[in-house]
Parts: sequence; structure tokens; C-alpha cells
Amino acid sequence: MENMQQIRLAVDAIIFGYRDTELYVLLIQQKFGSQNSYWAVPGGLVKEDESLIDAVKRELREETNVRVNYLEQLYTFGDDITRDPRNRVVSVAYFGLVDPAKLVLKADTDADHVAWVKIKDIPNLAFDHNEMIIKAIQRLKDKLTYKPIGFDLLPEKFLFSELENLYATILEKEIDRRNFRKKMLSFGIIEETEEFANKKSGRPAKLYKFKSAEYQKLEKEGFHFEIKFA
Repeated sequence: MENMQQIRLAVDAIIFGYRDTELYVLLIQQKFGSQNSYWAVPGGLVKEDESLIDAVKRELREETNVRVNYLEQLYTFGDDITRDPRNRVVSVAYFGLVDPAKLVLKADTDADHVAWVKIKDIPNLAFDHNEMIIKAIQRLKDKLTYKPIGFDLLPEKFLFSELENLYATILEKEIDRRNFRKKMLSFGIIEETEEFANKKSGRPAKLYKFKSAEYQKLEKEGFHFEIKFA
């Protein structure tokens, strides 16, 4: 029997950013034909002549003007055959980490608007994109115990308290800061600089930076970080 399969293949990108002790996700507002505008994660159909990773990078660039160094394949969404009411579409979702301060957002192609939205303020999204974000957040939490993160979410130079707050924000729990500091410094992936943060009051604090070579080495060799909570 002839197979008349007409399933379409798409990619979607869940991009996290961090600023002011808040975790954000990158969303676009789309409008197709007579349908009402809706918010969604960036994404679209894969072209015949491109790989999945090239497709997701292209969609991000075209719809948001964002280029991401770190992208990881998250999950394939397609068990619900009605997830897209227009066609049967299977989507391969990726997630990535960026520092929003380094980016200039610009909506283009089929995106009317693009914005960073706080995780706690995410609206009802198109298709199953809320589920995608939930899975991506859980993956991010899980990764904290076996992969050092922060390199892509924090500025080049940062306060140690900002790194602590990053972990506490993602885990949604207050961490044991003394234990965290001791363990993080023991891995040798960050170092104290001679620069101080600009503070209007109180004792000025020194800035830290990631040691790229050590960070990449530890990333390849593996990482186990048992986080204690307050």
C-alpha cells in the first residue's frame, strides 16, 4: 500500500536568559492569516537541505536576531497528532542559555514582536509550547548537578553573589551559600579579579570571571556538584 505520509518536521527553541535575579524565556508573537496573534517560542519548519541544528539557529536569527552559543536538543514533540491544528507537525525542541545584556532583539519574518518574559509571567502559549518550557526548566535544574552552568547566563565579570543567586533562582530554593562558595571555588572554574563592583553603599565587592579553559575541561570530564539547601 502506498504511503501518503505528509508529516512536517519543525524545530523550536527555548532560550533562557537571566537578569536581576529573574529567569526569563525568549518569546515571539506570531500571526498567521486570519488567526489571532499568539505568543510562542521561536521556531519553524525545517528546510529540505538543512540539518536540525542549522534550522533552529536560522529560525532564531530570522525571528529574533538572536545567536546562541549553547544549544542542546531537548525533546521531540509529536505524540499528540493534533498539537498543531493546521497540519500534522513533529517538532524537535532545543534549549539554550544566553546573557540578554549581550543581545539586541529584533522581530522579523513571521514574528510581529519578540520579548524576554519572566518565567513566572509566561502566558498561555501556542500549541504545546508551555509544556516545552516546563521540560526545559526541569532539564536545566537537573544539569546543575553534573554540568557547571553560568558561563552563558552571566556577564563576563560578575559578583559571586550573582552566581549564588543564579543557582537559587533556577532551583527555586535558597542554597547553603557557605557550602556553595567553598565547593564552587574548589573546582577552579572561576577566579577573583582585581576589579570591584560599583556599589553606592557598603563595602565594595570584587568581581569574578570564569576560567574558560578549566570550565571546558571540567565540562568534558564530567561534573558532580551536590548542592545543599539552607
